[in-house]
Amino acid sequence: MPTPIAEHTVPWPDAEVARFVEAGYWAGIPLGTLLRAAADRAPHAPALIDPVACHGTGLRLTHAELADRADIAAARLLDLGFAPGDRIVVQLGNSWEFVLLTLALLRAGIVPVMALPAHRRAELTYLAVHAEAVAIAVPDRIGEFDHQALAHDLAGDVRAATGAAWHVLVAGDHVAPGGVDLRGLFAPSGDAAAARSRLDAIAPSPRDTAVFLLSGGTTGLPKLIARTHDDYAFNARASAEVAGVTSGSVYLVSLPAGHNFPLACPGILGAFLAGARVVMLPSPEPVRAFATIAAEGVTHTAVVPAVANRWLHHAAEHGADALRSLQVIQVGGARLADELAYRVEPVLGARLQQVFGMAEGLLNFTRLDDPEDVICTTQGRPLSAADEVRLVDEHGDDVPDGEQGSLLTRGPYTPRGYYRAAEQNARAFTSDGWYRSGDICRRTPEGNLVVEGRDKDMINRGGEKISAEEVENLAYQSAAVRQVAAVAMPDPVLGERVCLYVVPHSAATVTLEEIRALMESAGVARYKLPEHLVVVAELPTTKVGKIDKKALRADIAERLSTAPR
Repeated sequence: MPTPIAEHTVPWPDAEVARFVEAGYWAGIPLGTLLRAAADRAPHAPALIDPVACHGTGLRLTHAELADRADIAAARLLDLGFAPGDRIVVQLGNSWEFVLLTLALLRAGIVPVMALPAHRRAELTYLAVHAEAVAIAVPDRIGEFDHQALAHDLAGDVRAATGAAWHVLVAGDHVAPGGVDLRGLFAPSGDAAAARSRLDAIAPSPRDTAVFLLSGGTTGLPKLIARTHDDYAFNARASAEVAGVTSGSVYLVSLPAGHNFPLACPGILGAFLAGARVVMLPSPEPVRAFATIAAEGVTHTAVVPAVANRWLHHAAEHGADALRSLQVIQVGGARLADELAYRVEPVLGARLQQVFGMAEGLLNFTRLDDPEDVICTTQGRPLSAADEVRLVDEHGDDVPDGEQGSLLTRGPYTPRGYYRAAEQNARAFTSDGWYRSGDICRRTPEGNLVVEGRDKDMINRGGEKISAEEVENLAYQSAAVRQVAAVAMPDPVLGERVCLYVVPHSAATVTLEEIRALMESAGVARYKLPEHLVVVAELPTTKVGKIDKKALRADIAERLSTAPR
């Protein structure tokens, strides 16, 4: 039986809890109950649109239909033997099945562990074992990759490590023997009223963990971030307000839905809490995205800088008439270059809202009525008046406005520690609860933050955070590698890509293809694979003998700037 989640989470101090409740940040109502109540306010209004579902014919649900189906599915999961407090790894793509399963789990008090479709054996095994998950939800296939075959293959490792059952829930046309058909669970037949009554009676505590998000950790595989019903509901609700999402809004999800940004900033959850409509797309590819925005009257969406750049190029070549309904385009996940920011509204016709935040909590937004220079040259200010932000120097002393410092934060939706991670918590959190984000920022006199970089060993590839240490550990499995360092190299499209510096053993040769093949055979997500290799005789070191990553980043930038075009 899985260990209760509460045994391995770090709670907010009682005094802080009382303050958040008194100020109204924490509603004291489970997130699933809040979502059900939002559906009741406009039951017949459109809620969920998946235009590519059902082999392209599409699927459309009203708020009442969505909530009823989620309740029926939640009851069926309980009937299958799942229990409140169980953990299920969710690896579904952007689809109606992802939305319905997420809502069903929230209603049942079962906790989703938000994996990504790009994850493979290494990441999924770690997540399942660390969370003591009893199941995984996967698509049957995405492209040529058989997700359910991998899910079944994980069973032995997970059972051996946890002693828990292992169920494979499958969304797709072809469910292999031994799998549970998610679409069958989501069938509308059933007594919705009875399911609702049953779930209301066993609703989780608002202080319980609602969802596990993944960190963009720098030390190996991602850490689990336990977000409670109270804090995550506030996260989503307040984000919807600052983004101008109302019951008349239409929110497009084209980034991976398991990320915090498209899930709750305001994302799917914030849109539903506001009574808005959500449209799911499998990717932000501009031809389909622009057509969907036009067809569905999309008003709000969220993208990363690489996607914003692609959309700008597409609009410049083909026009932006399809985007006439678009009011707000949020850009986050990585720093948006100022020159691109200034082009968003003139080219795409929508108000830019920069979003800088982290799955660990703190969110910063430019406001929709901010002056153009604030919107285009800063990453905004904290979502909540209760968000505490410090910028400190290497000695932990606060720096004045205008100077760079390392960002520390705490507040009503920033947890006080990772799940089952005492060692990491000692490094990432101070004794009085400040989270060390690793971001280097400066603050303007008006209180807006400007992101200047990272003080952690992180590579941000189009919004996907990659641990340099994880890449290095895998590269060391090659017998030809004597010393290795992974660093970010600048890229005009994705912001950064993975570059590998290698010192080979004497007389050995190392190729990029060999390293990539070795990493793929280890079951690593493809976005983590190095895309450039530099073979050197030795790696530069600092005065204390550490590999000088700063020098390597400068070196690859210089090599790229002088390379023939």
